[in-house]
Amino acid sequence: MCIHGRYFVCSFFHAMKYKVSAPKDPSSDRFILSKGHAATILYAAWAEAGLFPKSELLNLRKIDSDLEGHPTPRLNFIDVATGSLGQGLSVAAGMAYVGKNIDKASYRTYCLIGDGESAEGSIWEAMHFAGHYKLDNLVVIFDVNRLGQSEPTALQHDVETYRKRADAFGFQAIVIDGHNIEEIVRAFDEAAATKGKPTAIIAKTFKGQGLDGVSDHENWHGKPLGDKAGSIVKNIEERIAGNVPATIAESPVEDAPVVSIKNIRLSSVPAYKKGETVATRVAYGTALMKLAQNNSRVIGLDGDTKNSTYSEKIKKVSTHNYIECYIAEQNLVGVAIGAACRDRTVAFCSTFAAFFTRTFDQIRMGAISQTNINCVESHAGVSIGEDGPSQMALEDLAKFRTIPGCTVFYPSDAVSCERACELAANTRGICFIRTSRPATVVIYNNEALFQVGKAKVVRENPGDKVVLIGAGITMHEGLKAADTMATNGIHVCVIDPFTIKPLDADTIRSHTLRVGGKILTVEDHYPEGGIGESVACALSTDANIIVKRLAVNEVPRSGPPEVLLEKYGISSNCIVNAVYNLLQ
Repeated sequence: MCIHGRYFVCSFFHAMKYKVSAPKDPSSDRFILSKGHAATILYAAWAEAGLFPKSELLNLRKIDSDLEGHPTPRLNFIDVATGSLGQGLSVAAGMAYVGKNIDKASYRTYCLIGDGESAEGSIWEAMHFAGHYKLDNLVVIFDVNRLGQSEPTALQHDVETYRKRADAFGFQAIVIDGHNIEEIVRAFDEAAATKGKPTAIIAKTFKGQGLDGVSDHENWHGKPLGDKAGSIVKNIEERIAGNVPATIAESPVEDAPVVSIKNIRLSSVPAYKKGETVATRVAYGTALMKLAQNNSRVIGLDGDTKNSTYSEKIKKVSTHNYIECYIAEQNLVGVAIGAACRDRTVAFCSTFAAFFTRTFDQIRMGAISQTNINCVESHAGVSIGEDGPSQMALEDLAKFRTIPGCTVFYPSDAVSCERACELAANTRGICFIRTSRPATVVIYNNEALFQVGKAKVVRENPGDKVVLIGAGITMHEGLKAADTMATNGIHVCVIDPFTIKPLDADTIRSHTLRVGGKILTVEDHYPEGGIGESVACALSTDANIIVKRLAVNEVPRSGPPEVLLEKYGISSNCIVNAVYNLLQ
């Protein structure tokens, strides 16, 4: 029997506790198949457990079947999609952290990892996280079968190096023969009895064990057996002792608390004075704290930037509501996805905007996983100033706009930022909130109503000639420009989109037609994929509308924020000149 078959027999019918009738019961043990290409044996294990008829396995990979090539949550026994390698352990660590420290429940988390994917740095980010937080309710199984997709792995069968690495990260490391049922069972039992550290079971195996001409041979990854199929199937059937029904899994200890993450609200309305200056990143920290005050299931995660993103404010409510993930952003997002699974928490993960770029694969897989996490970034655009281009995210709106089902918030003042956080907490799917480093003027009343997909018309006049659209810093630059032009008798309509996705195309269209069909968009972002493209795409079928765009068109330099806004063409002066050119 292959390692997958032996492991699943031992885990599903010996170690794990779960309800077959309710695979995602809050108290049931969790299982993450990080090496998603081994999905077939996972499906077979659940069928053997009695969740669905075994005959359904014959529909594997068919267009009308949810038994896809890699597992996704279309299946009621799958928590997250896997298949982009190196991500499963972060998710499992997030689940285990919540189980140990927030739910304080008995359920355990198991994660199967391929030796090939252990070359991914995100695996070791997760190992560090799990070891640091002493997640003794987490069991990680490394399937060390020596072979990758195209050639042998770097370490091949050097299980001692795997053991030393696991030990160095604070794990109890157990090396076993992955084809020996007794050793597997003993390892699971030892893991269950271990306190104060997670367990890593390092299983030495041979790919295709027992299959003539396939076992431990290269070039069989993901390939059908072809002419060998008949003889191999016959050989397997001859070795089966009998159709012995699987042992029914033990029921879980039902001690996971009943929680609700619906209708989450700020504990108090925003409390700002119009005209005062407050950075939206500061308002985010305040909102996070207020949400946690009203619902203890709201948690904040950060990557060692909590004193700049202000996520640390949530610690005033409870230190248990904050998870420090250190400078390991891929793991940060993966842990957040795990923490949000089964609706156990409302997770807000934050860091500098530029550092979210390395998490795109985790976010992409999060969308496939139907996750509900909120990504909040600060320090976006050239407006951050002297830190320079490596710190200036100018492609982040484009990234998040491409994510299916993602809601993209871009608040322009403290009031709208608090409300964006409140809306995000109650919006399904991935939410993204772009906050700014500089302090900006509060322009909205504390009681102002905000909605997803609804823009705010900040300034309008019957004699408006152009619609001006900006968000964050550029919305305020637009207001300055509007003041300047008004002294010369030229009026513009200023619109704050609030959400870039979904965009309020109806409001933008109606006001643009009112002013004669001219729009100017201004953004602290590269032109590709940002506000301008969003507006242009939404209005692309309107023949009588002209969209002109101002954006950062080159890799910027260090310098004071006001100098950079001017140099890269998105300051109030640049807006005034662009409006005059548009009216010529």
